[in-house]
Amino acid sequence: MASTKLKFPPLITLEEHFFSQASLTGPSSAKYSEQFKAMPTILEELKDLGPLRLQSMNDNNITMQIVSHGPTQPVLSPSDCRAANTQLHEALCKDKESRSRLAGFAVLPMSEPDEASKELAYCIEELGFVGALIDNHSYGRTYEGPEYRGFWYTVQSLGVPVYLHPSWATDQMRRGVFPDLKSGGNGTEREGANVLSAGAVSGLMASSWNWHSDVAMHIYKLFAAGTFDKFPRLKIVVGHFGEMIPYMLHRTMQLSPRWNDPPLQRNFKTVYDENLWITTSGVWSLDPLATILRNTKKERILFSVDYPFAKNEWGKKWMEDLLESGMCDQETVDMIGYKNAEKLLGLRVRRSDEVNAEEEEGS
Repeated sequence: MASTKLKFPPLITLEEHFFSQASLTGPSSAKYSEQFKAMPTILEELKDLGPLRLQSMNDNNITMQIVSHGPTQPVLSPSDCRAANTQLHEALCKDKESRSRLAGFAVLPMSEPDEASKELAYCIEELGFVGALIDNHSYGRTYEGPEYRGFWYTVQSLGVPVYLHPSWATDQMRRGVFPDLKSGGNGTEREGANVLSAGAVSGLMASSWNWHSDVAMHIYKLFAAGTFDKFPRLKIVVGHFGEMIPYMLHRTMQLSPRWNDPPLQRNFKTVYDENLWITTSGVWSLDPLATILRNTKKERILFSVDYPFAKNEWGKKWMEDLLESGMCDQETVDMIGYKNAEKLLGLRVRRSDEVNAEEEEGS
């Protein structure tokens, strides 16, 4: 690798959340109580679609955010999704800076597949959103069944990506992993003795582990159900460095042919190469990237943060570490930072020379 100093690229981030007015009064908000206690400013950041968000972007070299709703369980109703999408659209159109710096992923009522299809079409065709971010399940049900074929047909027809995002486990899902769960979910016990704390159960069922393996399982279920054979042009985005899939890729390639008889038309490696994109959200080590650069097309890797659950400062530091690491040349850094997202989403961000020219014109 050449020793030439690499330039910090423009950044597009794709897993950046807000909370709608509808969600703040619903049952899902209670699930975030631990996050609210641990991160005192996060609720205000989630509610904000203007000054706080844009200032943090300016401070940390983020050129554009694709804004999406935070995960909810139970999922939002069709009317609440419409209200949330309308709220987001109004914020994106508020002023010139918002229009040039923010774009939207739709939130969809995934418990009602036909309504989800209608809302997605409305958000793409009428509101100008660039895709959707959906919860990984609805009341524990994932989306590989025949009732979701119409939804996936709509996604493919519109040609937009769907970001499959982790979501909160139902009580049934929690008990499937922790059969010794205490009543109320406050840890586990055996023979009258406490074994796991409430914090351990909560963390393991969410962002410490299960969220990621659960999304990977969903991708495998979609694959095994033949979804990618039926809809070979689907574009699915998964976060957190691929939700464990890249690190089990070779084993999955080796064993997945056993899953279907007769075999599927498209094997898992084909689906991985042609239908999946991976973001770097919420993981601040270069170690996962070392694997991904060896087994994943670099055109499929997208920078993201997971704001405000993760801080934009952490994303900036990660990118600075990457520039110093020698792992990538300038073209690959630019692809990860913004070029791949531009191509996937049909966007174009301003380059630094364009920004400088505009500033000179205005001075």
